[in-house]
Amino acid sequence: MFRNDVFGALDRAECLRLLAEVPVGRVVYTRQALPAVLPVNFSLDSGGSVLLSTSPESGLVHAVDGAVVAFEADEFDAETRSGWSVVVTGRAALVRDHAEHERLSRSGAGSGSWLPLREAVFLRIESEMVTGRRLLGTPGAPGTR
Repeated sequence: MFRNDVFGALDRAECLRLLAEVPVGRVVYTRQALPAVLPVNFSLDSGGSVLLSTSPESGLVHAVDGAVVAFEADEFDAETRSGWSVVVTGRAALVRDHAEHERLSRSGAGSGSWLPLREAVFLRIESEMVTGRRLLGTPGAPGTR
């Protein structure tokens, strides 16, 4: 049975705050007319845009540049059955403006890349729609009171 006191929607500000706390999310996009999901490390830019730093030869760059994609990140505790999930939906675009690329490089937006990159490009996913949900835990679950 669904209980509203255990499950709740998050507003945009809370969603962005939670996204800023985790290093990894998943890009959901279309590859060869099929759904594809790729885990990536990321950062947030002003206004809540999701930034990815990757190689210019990345298949992801070619698959999502100009496309509408979803980006999801979450954090869950199986023991307490609690956690949250946030989805950002918007158009992905390669940052082509040289001044903007330099600003992002200086800000350290790409410094968190877990891949060794000789040359990095930035992909920005605009936060056109941001939704989130929080699960507060199920009474009687192991580890809860």
